[in-house]
Amino acid sequence: MNPDAQRVVRAEIVDSGPSVDEVLAAVRHPAAGAVSVFVGVVRDHDGGREGVVRLDYSAHPEAAAQLAEIAEEVARMPGVQRVAAVHRRGELEVGDTAVVCAVSAGHRGQAFDACRALIEELKARVPIWKKQLFDTGSTEWVGL
Repeated sequence: MNPDAQRVVRAEIVDSGPSVDEVLAAVRHPAAGAVSVFVGVVRDHDGGREGVVRLDYSAHPEAAAQLAEIAEEVARMPGVQRVAAVHRRGELEVGDTAVVCAVSAGHRGQAFDACRALIEELKARVPIWKKQLFDTGSTEWVGL
């Protein structure tokens, strides 16, 4: 088995949640002196436009596999012990959690760097799209 894959404890696209506590618990490791967590939440504006009231996330059928591949890449970074990333699909309201990424590592710098790499690569490479609904009733697709 790929040792990097053993460090990836979660890489999922889900229809409910994700739970920050569950993702945080999943990456705990006795050799880790640091855990870095990123939580992405739905905001009421985007791209200079106010009035976002809801998002609808869609994911390509291969999105979870792509997310797992990125998580394995991050697991190879120096000092990384465990990696988890969970992204939501479906309708979300302002304030809802859309994505949780967590990395445990030997030291804080390693955990920060790896967690940042995880969310940046997820946003750049995983085929997840969002449709924003505004208070005017208009919609806008992002990520297509």
